[in-house]
Amino acid sequence: MNKAQLVEAIADKLGGRQQAADAVDAVLDAMVRAVVAGDRVSVTGFGSFEKVDRPARYARNPQTGERVRVKKTSVPRFRAGQGFKDLVAGTKKLPKGGEVSVKKAPKGSLSGGASATVKKAAAKKATTAKKAAAKTAVAKKTTAAKKAATAKKAVTKTAAAKKTTATAKKTTATAKKTAPAAKKTTATAKKTAPAAKKATAKTTAPAKKTTARKTTAKKTTARKK
Repeated sequence: MNKAQLVEAIADKLGGRQQAADAVDAVLDAMVRAVVAGDRVSVTGFGSFEKVDRPARYARNPQTGERVRVKKTSVPRFRAGQGFKDLVAGTKKLPKGGEVSVKKAPKGSLSGGASATVKKAAAKKATTAKKAAAKTAVAKKTTAAKKAATAKKAVTKTAAAKKTTATAKKTTATAKKTAPAAKKTTATAKKTAPAAKKATAKTTAPAKKTTARKTTAKKTTARKK
């Protein structure tokens, strides 16, 4: 049975072929959208549809036997309900006439069913968006903190360099101030040196004269004898 045959099968119950086609399209579309969003669609007595993630793996090409790597993917999966299994296995008999083989939904269970699925999908999308926004905010804060730390280090290095330069300038200025004083001291020492030489010369000259006189006196005494 294809889709057109399915529509024809339920057209009499829904009041026309167009109404049946719209109903089938609406049901299939709602189920596909829910499974794609990661929701599980369960129909009591029939089965459930869900999205299954398959990790990356290695497989073999049946024609060549070559080993091929299969990428990570997601696939839809259908699990038949127990009632459906029993009918196919023959442990239960199909109802006669126009009775529906799938169990009827309990009263109140269908109120807001489709909207609930849509709400769940919207809630999941909102949660994902919030997580992405939170991650982005954390990344921005981390980047800002790193930039601030780098700027502080740069400012500290600049301040240290300025202090070192100022200290060097002060040392140079002190050395310049000390240089004239050293020159003055050297000049004073130079001026003092000749005076000291003169004083030494004056002190030595009388001593030499006295020694000469004593020598002459000794010679005179010796002659007299």
